[in-house]
Amino acid sequence: MKHIWSPWRMKYIEKHIKVEGCVFCNEQAKADSAENLIVLRGKNAYVILNRYPYTSGHLMVIPFVHVSNLEELDAETRAEMIELTSRCTTILRKTYKTDSFNVGINIGEAAGAGVLGHVHIHIVPRWAGDTNFMSAVGGMRVLPESLEDTYQRVKEAFEK
Repeated sequence: MKHIWSPWRMKYIEKHIKVEGCVFCNEQAKADSAENLIVLRGKNAYVILNRYPYTSGHLMVIPFVHVSNLEELDAETRAEMIELTSRCTTILRKTYKTDSFNVGINIGEAAGAGVLGHVHIHIVPRWAGDTNFMSAVGGMRVLPESLEDTYQRVKEAFEK
């Protein structure tokens, strides 16, 4: 499987990632935990933390079925994905006191899809003034909490 990664990807990550098959299919086959970062499973789709987040709380909604675009999904799955996206914004707004969100779907390599072949929705929390000079100057992101801590906070919020 070919992966397209953002220019902000850290050098050490590039050296250590070797994924056989689809990363999303691989993760959904595991039991939910801080290891696979799945915080909620629905009937046709699930919510997972982004392993390489733009900000803390960066979530993705992913269908269980491996398809590359929205039109290959049935209407029920598409509807559930939007409902899960809405739940994600509600949870993140309460948990992280977000001001706004970037919600998007990158379909295909030319659109910047990081995982080709398995459509997914990104939910990225945003705050007023959250631009960070580290991305521009240092080519890295600085997150205020670990993925494990984010996983626990978001998982607990979904369970309430």
